[in-house]
Amino acid sequence: MTPDTRSAALDIERMRADVAGMLGEAPEAIGDDDNLIDLGLDSMRVLGLVLAWSNTGIALEFSHLAEHATLAGWWRVVQRLQASTERA
Repeated sequence: MTPDTRSAALDIERMRADVAGMLGEAPEAIGDDDNLIDLGLDSMRVLGLVLAWSNTGIALEFSHLAEHATLAGWWRVVQRLQASTERA
């Protein structure tokens, strides 16, 4: 399953759904603090998520997410990027 490619604003629930889709899991199976690598998310899937989420207008890069292994960590990164995009 591939991430949703719509360009709507990115929120944590869309991120959770997209990660779950990549892993073949239900969104509710992905906890905020679960280690996504331990759940089976590999670098190629992360890259796919980065590409899909970049369509929302934020300057997201693989390196931003590679520093974190949880959805909560990723969400903090996205929030910072969204805030900086809004200020620009």
